Amino acid sequence: MMVNTGTAVFCADIGGSFIKFGLSRQQGEVTVLAKVATPTQSWDEFVLAMQMLLNEHGAEVAADAPLAISTAGLVSPQSGEVMATNIPSFAGHNLAAELTQILKRKVSVANDADCFALAEAHVGEGQGLPIVVGIILGTGVGGGLVFNGQLVRGHGGVTGEWGHGAITRTELLLDNKLVRVPRLLCGCGQSGCLDMLGGARGIERLHFELHQQTLTSHQIIEGWQAGSFQAVQTLNAWLALVSEPLTLMVNILGATRVVVGGGLASVIPLIAALDQRVRESTLHKYPQPLVVPGKFVNQGGLVGASVLGRQR
Repeated sequence: MMVNTGTAVFCADIGGSFIKFGLSRQQGEVTVLAKVATPTQSWDEFVLAMQMLLNEHGAEVAADAPLAISTAGLVSPQSGEVMATNIPSFAGHNLAAELTQILKRKVSVANDADCFALAEAHVGEGQGLPIVVGIILGTGVGGGLVFNGQLVRGHGGVTGEWGHGAITRTELLLDNKLVRVPRLLCGCGQSGCLDMLGGARGIERLHFELHQQTLTSHQIIEGWQAGSFQAVQTLNAWLALVSEPLTLMVNILGATRVVVGGGLASVIPLIAALDQRVRESTLHKYPQPLVVPGKFVNQGGLVGASVLGRQR
């Protein structure tokens, strides 16, 4: 892998609501230039939006400066198609290849979780380490994998997606009492996926199942930190459910570091507790923290794109 760190790179982070557009003059640093609504229904309108952003902000940059895109959805390395249910305008299009031809510049595209992992592996909490796993604990659960600085792209764009599969327990022992854990129907079509219980909405679902209380994840976490019995039970259940598949992934990949992004990454004591649970169970013992909050929790997409656009 070769990286040209001096090239100016346009970066875009595309979500179901907005496109964040920026310019990176140095790897790991991005200046946000604009934020516009994402044209989710029309491919032609999406292309026009990208052309307008480049025209408006490209006067002082080389005409062929590359564009790197971080996007919601799965990016297939085989077809180049982006499968994003909240951006149907991408359906049937090889995003990188078609935009490269239309915009007359090199365009590279990766999933937002992959870009987060890439950012952390190059200029974040996993900088210089050989095997970096980036995990997302936000509304749901996601992930990406970087090996020796290079993004690993699996079949259909699926790599490090540890939130899916029938992998959660159906019972837990909490305070010497056996409690049932539901196998919830997941958006992927399976039942029992960690994605339904491992993110912020999962904490809320767990709390309701255990205590028949409807609280926000913020309220539950605040209760946990204050020592509330019910909130402590819920977070203990969450830690057990999340630490087991994460430990399995660490053992399979031999991860050097697991870097956490998403909203729950900002709850430092919770990530520290998760790290402790995982390190207690891994086959190889880690004397130093293994699961750590990321440096680029809020700008991982754009910063990862600044790395992606410079790789050859």
